[in-house]
Amino acid sequence: MKTIKDMPEHSRPREKLREKGAFALSDEELVAAILGRGIEGVDIVTMSRNVARLIRKHKENLSVEHLTSVPGMGLAKAAQILSAFELVRRYLLKETIKIKSAKDILPLVADIVNKQQEYFMCISLNGANEVIEKRIVTIGLVNSSQIHPREVFADVIADRAAAVIFAHNHPSGDPKPSETDAKTHKQLTEAGKILGLRILDHIIVTKKEYFSFQEAGLIG
Repeated sequence: MKTIKDMPEHSRPREKLREKGAFALSDEELVAAILGRGIEGVDIVTMSRNVARLIRKHKENLSVEHLTSVPGMGLAKAAQILSAFELVRRYLLKETIKIKSAKDILPLVADIVNKQQEYFMCISLNGANEVIEKRIVTIGLVNSSQIHPREVFADVIADRAAAVIFAHNHPSGDPKPSETDAKTHKQLTEAGKILGLRILDHIIVTKKEYFSFQEAGLIG
């Protein structure tokens, strides 16, 4: 039975990762680096080969049941693999969302439509109009939300965004922009131009309706 210690030091997965980086490791070596060692009767090389085969087969559908079917893989080792998958999913894999129309924005702001206070949201986009990030900027009173360009654009600039979408809800149920909305939109648009940022749209949402400044021809 071959163990990690039986390998030349430069060929051991973790040492190889340290010297050459994770990208230089094969699938089997990456699994071995996560698991560390085999168990009595099942060496790490064989175990890693079998686990890597399951990963390639099941991909994102890989489960505890799949992994524990491999000889030597108990719950603890299965948890190591699946926890690594989940960390990657949370922080490295982001679904690309491209905005082509106001209707593409609505799913991104669905979480504020039922709020009883006015939430102002900012969505930053790259040059291809793909979403980089969305954030709640302010939470205001039922009838107004005080917005300052500095608060709106600080994170957008940090994102190195090329464009931005504004969105807020109207708890009243009427999506038509108020006089205050129009003034705020004008102020933010002027600030965006100074910063070299395109204002792609400004959406006002309610439980049943929405208003798009872009669709209304109000984006200059």
